[in-house]
Amino acid sequence: MGPWHRLNGQTWWALGLICLVSFCVMGDAAFAANTKKSMPDLGPPMRFVVVRSNAPGCEPTCPEWISAEGSIEAGTPALLRRTLKTLRDRKLPVVVDSPGGNVEAALALGRLIRKNKLDIAVGKTRVTGCQPVAKGCKENDGEGPRYFGNAYASGAICNSACPLMFAGGIRRVVGQLAYLGVHQITTTYIRTKLRYRTTYRVVKGKKKIIDKKVISRKNAGSYKTYEMSKALEKKLAAYLKEMGVGPGVLETMKSTPASGIQQLVPYDMFQTKLVTSLDALDLLTAPTICKVDPVPTNCREIPANKGAKPADVPAAEAKPDVPPSGETAPKEDAEMRFALVRGSNPLCNPDCPEWISAEGTITAGTPDRLRQLLDTVGGRRLPVVISSPGGDVLGAIAAGRLIREHKLDVAVARTDFVDCDPGAVGCVAKDGIHAGLTIDSGGECNSACPIMIAGGVRRLVGPSARLSIQSVGQAQKVEAYLDEMAIGRDLFTAIQRNSVRHQLEPDMMLKNGLTTGPQSVDELTGATICRSAPKPDNCRVTPSANAEAAAPPKL
Repeated sequence: MGPWHRLNGQTWWALGLICLVSFCVMGDAAFAANTKKSMPDLGPPMRFVVVRSNAPGCEPTCPEWISAEGSIEAGTPALLRRTLKTLRDRKLPVVVDSPGGNVEAALALGRLIRKNKLDIAVGKTRVTGCQPVAKGCKENDGEGPRYFGNAYASGAICNSACPLMFAGGIRRVVGQLAYLGVHQITTTYIRTKLRYRTTYRVVKGKKKIIDKKVISRKNAGSYKTYEMSKALEKKLAAYLKEMGVGPGVLETMKSTPASGIQQLVPYDMFQTKLVTSLDALDLLTAPTICKVDPVPTNCREIPANKGAKPADVPAAEAKPDVPPSGETAPKEDAEMRFALVRGSNPLCNPDCPEWISAEGTITAGTPDRLRQLLDTVGGRRLPVVISSPGGDVLGAIAAGRLIREHKLDVAVARTDFVDCDPGAVGCVAKDGIHAGLTIDSGGECNSACPIMIAGGVRRLVGPSARLSIQSVGQAQKVEAYLDEMAIGRDLFTAIQRNSVRHQLEPDMMLKNGLTTGPQSVDELTGATICRSAPKPDNCRVTPSANAEAAAPPKL
């Protein structure tokens, strides 16, 4: 378009197309490159799902939480905001499992979590029944449960940008079985060639630009840097300080190459205030948390799962808990029972380990029942395998003294009976001893139970078993008993300080003197222990096993 001239004035106007070539360099900070070509595969984007515990016996009041799994992207904060809106101000903890992703989005997620005063834990969620990705399986509507499942720590990660999101929680827990790692930020600079359309005017022979618009963009390459800019360092430092996290986290982040990952151990996370306690996610999601007073905010009572559609309820929840013929449904408040068990692993025949299974709630009558069983074993030193929610503290003290008197070892685990359950009607053990296996996972020792296991000569709690302490009363008697058992005073102090249940991690149990080593129950009941020398006291070759071993094979 050519210029035009106003005759009675001194101003010349012109509109022209000026092809200017400009290189615009834009930086994008992340824990991974942001171009499609160089970006590592971080897996699917983060999905938020509200889940209700399907643990047996927790209904009608069960814990619920927000499962957050996947990589953090620019749009992730909006998804969390939408999920929180459906909950109508209910305070549910976030259980996160993420390889990392976008830094700015992680900061926004952390601030959103802090603004809503939510707790957070590193963990995975195993959803049963209706699956979030299944067709026709919609998200929770905030009224009734849509998804059911269980949260677990083993194998869960919170890496790269995820710890920034994690820092936003009010209570923040990781535990021993989950993994939280940091490393240096990678900043990708993208070079872009731009073309502009410029409108200008000429005033007294000089051009004055009045408008500029971009008419085309072209990628001109990119480059990355692993050095954190002063501006970004200042921004992250301010954020972590805002969240109450110490500077040690940022220092570790800066000193770890982007090509690697530095896992933070629980004690270091506690020292830098990245975690608020050494608990694991059970602190926020275990079904037992709904039995304390006051009831946590993420516990919700739904009589008969009101609000859940039948198709949405997992098979285990859709029907009444009716045991198969000949079995009894487990009861959380069932009184502790004792049973003699022989290992059923084929690898141990004919010389298999034996143990005493102790499962259920400790009562005043527990020591007498244990004494009656010990009278039947003829002085043999069999380890006691315990799984108990706790119970009567004086009964626990008396049982612990009985265990020490007989110089027995103890381990926290559960026994899986392969013949019949000792509590089932008509279940009679062959020769008075059941066949079974010991399993760490699912074994628990809470409340007064740790007092009982303090009586063991060797005391073992494997990495998959859970042990929790809390104040149980009878302080003077508990203190005297622990001194008698030569348990360090740190344990008594820890018990008295916790008015609510507090899970101990393996290193803390060792430090407090509650456990004598990091081994699991397999140290006492494993299939191969009877091959060692000297042979443990609980190994025994049975005549029937010898006969079976010597008999010729049948065709």
